[in-house]
Amino acid sequence: MRVHKLTFAALAVVAGLSLTACQNDDAAGQSDQSAAAGEASANGGSGSSEDSQQGGGEESAGASADGQEAAGGGSATGSGSGEHGKAGKCRTDELKFKAIDSTIDGDTNGTVAVELTNGGGRECSISGYAGVDLKTASGTLSAKRSGDPVVPGTLKDGESVAFGIQYPINDSGGSGVRITGLVVTPPDETKSVTLDWPGAATLPVTDGTGSPVEVGPIGSAGQGG
Repeated sequence: MRVHKLTFAALAVVAGLSLTACQNDDAAGQSDQSAAAGEASANGGSGSSEDSQQGGGEESAGASADGQEAAGGGSATGSGSGEHGKAGKCRTDELKFKAIDSTIDGDTNGTVAVELTNGGGRECSISGYAGVDLKTASGTLSAKRSGDPVVPGTLKDGESVAFGIQYPINDSGGSGVRITGLVVTPPDETKSVTLDWPGAATLPVTDGTGSPVEVGPIGSAGQGG
């Protein structure tokens, strides 16, 4: 019985030692795994954070660059708005009109100059052909364009420009067609003004088609327009 007790005691000691060794091995393994996991986590966390920071920095720089570009774009737009800052078209309500007889003795045709003065308080642009209609006892007669080249121009406040109207002189000896008024529509406008006609009182009666009255472009007065 004593022998058996010793044997059992020895077995118990050996078993205890084995169990302790296993537990120590497991703990060591778990410790190593934890350490490895912690190291991997640390490495992974560091890499992720670094990547995130680098990526975020690049993205932020890109956003900043975009922001600067946007600001530049705003500046460009501001500069572009200079395009809009150019002189706008001269409007009928901003112009003062005056019709003057400019016929020179010896000319085969009569000439009326129409002067347009900018009174709008701002610089404005005007070029092209004005619309010209003569009111007559027989109805309205529209002037045809001379075909002379158009020259762009601007008018400062108070400045003037003129264009010419040429018409045939009635030397037929007959009563002709009586002119009762002059209607002028500035280029690029739809609103017209009616002026007194300062030229000859009548036009010769013609049997041909088309208008015998011709208008020159803005700036053509005194140039055979």
